[in-house]
Amino acid sequence: MNLTGKVALVAGATRGAGRGIAAELGAAGATVYVTGRTTRDRSSECGRPETIEDTAELVDSLGGAGIAVPVDHLVKDDVRALIDRIRDEQGRLDVLVNDIWGGEHLFEFDKTVWEHDLDNGLRLLRLAIDTHLVTSHYALPLLIERPGGLVVEVTDGTTEYNTDHYRNSPFYDLAKVAVNRMAWQHAKDLEKYGATAVSLTPGWMRSENMLDHFGVTEPTWREATAKEPHFAISETPRYVGRAVAALAADPDRARWNGRSLSSGGLAKEYGFTDLDGSRPDAWRYIVEVQDTGRPADTTGYR
Repeated sequence: MNLTGKVALVAGATRGAGRGIAAELGAAGATVYVTGRTTRDRSSECGRPETIEDTAELVDSLGGAGIAVPVDHLVKDDVRALIDRIRDEQGRLDVLVNDIWGGEHLFEFDKTVWEHDLDNGLRLLRLAIDTHLVTSHYALPLLIERPGGLVVEVTDGTTEYNTDHYRNSPFYDLAKVAVNRMAWQHAKDLEKYGATAVSLTPGWMRSENMLDHFGVTEPTWREATAKEPHFAISETPRYVGRAVAALAADPDRARWNGRSLSSGGLAKEYGFTDLDGSRPDAWRYIVEVQDTGRPADTTGYR
């Protein structure tokens, strides 16, 4: 995959999928603007140690050009200034990845709408939906100036899965379903400009937060399967990053326009693997094994 000369914006690249996507776009040679609220001088409400400067340096180390820009994507002036900067410095935008989230600490499992903290739920929706709309409002006019642009809306769960499965709480469920729909809407608007929009979900991702939850590190992650056997089908954030890089490098990517995609599904299509050479297909596994209550057996899913 060669993205030399391409310019990408990964909105929400501090950690997790956003960092993995920025890294793989950089590994393919792209110039990558990485945004978020946590810098080496200031932390967001998430209270995590990862920073956008760390992400930009990772992009550099892999052969790309990483540019860290502190942005709160709920602040319209911040986003407008970001896009003006990209226009002034690069004159183009080829890839927009909306991975803005930051709601891990806000949703409550198995709580009805009347039981869930209302302020936290509404804040979650603003972080998960409004941020994507604000960013697209300002970024898409630049992206469509050249045909061939790509928009990736990152979510949790494919449209097929989310349609029939209740995702933990009314607020989380609405956020993740809405992002899938948003990509479909963008596809309708962008098609006439020669641009492509998709929604994309990673599988069970070994994000920094998830590794901390299980008390493991990336080198020791398999120890977590003693507590949760299904974790054997997990993947690194770089796996979904490789999915985005493959889409961005595909001259025929318009065939995916409006589709809901997964990292595992695209790995089969494009032939890439995770960092360890495996090819996990978490959403197929969740439907065929985990949802049925069968004992964890990852055979054929990695």
